[in-house]
Amino acid sequence: MSAELKFIASAPRGLADLLAREIESFGAANVRERSTGVAFTGALEVAYRACLWSRVANRVFLELGEFEVGNTEQFYAAARGIPWFEHIGAGATLACDFSGQHPTITHTHFGALKLKDAIVDSLRARDGLRPDIERDKPSVRVHAHANRAKVTIALDLSGESLHRRGYRSAAGEAPLKENVAAGMLLRAGWPQRAADGAEFLDPMCGAGTLVIEAAMMAGDIAPGLSRDYFGFLGWRRHDPSMWDRLRAEARARAKWNTTLAIRGHDRDPGAIRAARANAQRAQVEGLVQFETHPVTDSAPSGDKSGLVAVNPPYGVRLEDHEVARAIHKELGTVLRERFAGWQVAILTGAPDLGLELGIRAHRTHKMWNGALECRLLRLEVAAEKFREPVSHRGGLRIDASLSETPGSQMFGNRLGKNIKHLRAWVKRSGVSCYRLYDADMPEYALAIDRYRTLDDGLEWLYVQEYAAPHSIDAESARRRRNEALAALPQVTGVPAERIRLRTRRPQKGAAQYEKLNESEVFHTVEEGGLKFQVNFEDYLDTGLFLDHRMTRARLREAAKGGHFLNLFCYTGTATVYAAAGGAKSTTSVDLSNTYLDWAQRNLQLNGHSSAGNDLIHADCREWLRSAADAAPRYQLIFLDPPTFSNSKRMSGVLDIRRDHPDLIDACMKILAPGGTLVFSTNAQKFRLDEALTARYAVRDVSAETLPPDFARNPRIHKCYELR
Repeated sequence: MSAELKFIASAPRGLADLLAREIESFGAANVRERSTGVAFTGALEVAYRACLWSRVANRVFLELGEFEVGNTEQFYAAARGIPWFEHIGAGATLACDFSGQHPTITHTHFGALKLKDAIVDSLRARDGLRPDIERDKPSVRVHAHANRAKVTIALDLSGESLHRRGYRSAAGEAPLKENVAAGMLLRAGWPQRAADGAEFLDPMCGAGTLVIEAAMMAGDIAPGLSRDYFGFLGWRRHDPSMWDRLRAEARARAKWNTTLAIRGHDRDPGAIRAARANAQRAQVEGLVQFETHPVTDSAPSGDKSGLVAVNPPYGVRLEDHEVARAIHKELGTVLRERFAGWQVAILTGAPDLGLELGIRAHRTHKMWNGALECRLLRLEVAAEKFREPVSHRGGLRIDASLSETPGSQMFGNRLGKNIKHLRAWVKRSGVSCYRLYDADMPEYALAIDRYRTLDDGLEWLYVQEYAAPHSIDAESARRRRNEALAALPQVTGVPAERIRLRTRRPQKGAAQYEKLNESEVFHTVEEGGLKFQVNFEDYLDTGLFLDHRMTRARLREAAKGGHFLNLFCYTGTATVYAAAGGAKSTTSVDLSNTYLDWAQRNLQLNGHSSAGNDLIHADCREWLRSAADAAPRYQLIFLDPPTFSNSKRMSGVLDIRRDHPDLIDACMKILAPGGTLVFSTNAQKFRLDEALTARYAVRDVSAETLPPDFARNPRIHKCYELR
């Protein structure tokens, strides 16, 4: 075999320059960098070293031929012309792959099938042999890649991706690939820092990938040393003596113990158990320490500075974004307070989250973890690099460059039409808090509410994102969200610092009412001549359900001279309307002291004292059971329960589709003769139990209580009056 062979090595996008430096260090010549790898020439030993030692490569290919082929028949003929008997021996198994884009071979599976046919027919015609097809760890894997009419056919010497070092179990596998983790560490200069005796810490280590890769670098341990499978092991031209020599050399270089502090922390004990097991399989348990700690307990282990490398949650799944934001904020606080002088490398799939750290990055690198484009942020923990985190300043991080994309402009046009359509109604009605957009275009699944506050006269946007199902590509959904957000300041005139984003998804327990932040910043808004406090920072909802605007107005008209009961009262907005309408008394029941306090502030804001306006802390179902024997006294009852709740503070599970007949019956027992029960629900596809219409006079007022700004979504709520 010729000493000068042609090879191609692939790597994750963004790491080709690191791979080129590695390949050169293995003795390669003519190294040419590509977007997803490098081409090079050299002896077979260079390729073996790449398979054994490359920390960032995905695969290493031996080029067997490059052809211009115009159609399937020409591709088959070119592939069959390769002397396959030189590569595939008797009893060997075979797998074939096809990638790229060809003018006529438009299906990769078909291309792989034709490649397999060419190889099998060639071997059968010469020796009467037919290799068995084996997708998982075949003796020989052959790959064809098309770049228009040019097709390169190569032998996959790696056999499977080299990021599979052999130490990570399938169960609980972390999302960060080993070679991407290694790329992070190489970018951050960890090998040199380790040689200088620096510490290493991953405070959210998960299954330990970054820690183990750091240990392998510090110990000069070849990443392929623990692998038991490579694509060249079943290749007919494999040189076992050369391979054995290279492995022996690698074992001799490896240092399995060190005095360096290479540590990983995670708050999940299960993750730490997995990390320790992975370290044992990688044979680096003598180099690393794993402990169960939250991020807030992280600190240097000694006086030396070092490197913090971490792959925190990206929040790419839209429903996780706020959690990821809080984690980045917490991490930034710990770094600024305890890690002065340290270097930090943070990989994030959502660059805006890096602004929560409160430390200015001195270098940013594009990297891809699988199909997800990420940013590697390199920071120095020094006072002159500190800045106020975005969440402290408030506001939404918007990529203004996206406002020029077709998607952003299409969304902006639709939003502009909605604003124009609502303008006359807003002016005529004097409404200052209303909905601008509600998933009018399904691919832009947002609800956008506009608030004008009385305390500062400013306008705010409250954007609620309907979380995409897991069947929707997360990156595509995130891109569409960012396109929509980029259009908001220009179309609405509301600056980014007064735009807030939340994610709506099916709630469990009391999650709808749980705190997301601790700002305690309230603003006052006006509705129907009344004042209410809203909060844009701390909760999933602002404290004012805008779709109930007309329902509240009807309650004010009906409450005069009667006793009013508000069950699941939330922030008491309906109670304020009833009190303003001249109710003799109001009673408001809720399980949350936080929202009862909020309701009291709303009452006081409108001049209503606690006298005659009772606020009761109780499970509404339990309270109704205790009130069942009391004389009917309420002329007006408003029942607006959550769709579902399994809150630990509540007895049992509440499912409004199932439980609404019992709740309504309990309310009717304490409803005074001639009184009205108003029952409202936001449950999707809700159907009122038909048996209720036989017991009571029921009137569906859903359409009558639908405000004009919600007319685009008539299913926003169902509302009934029962007598």
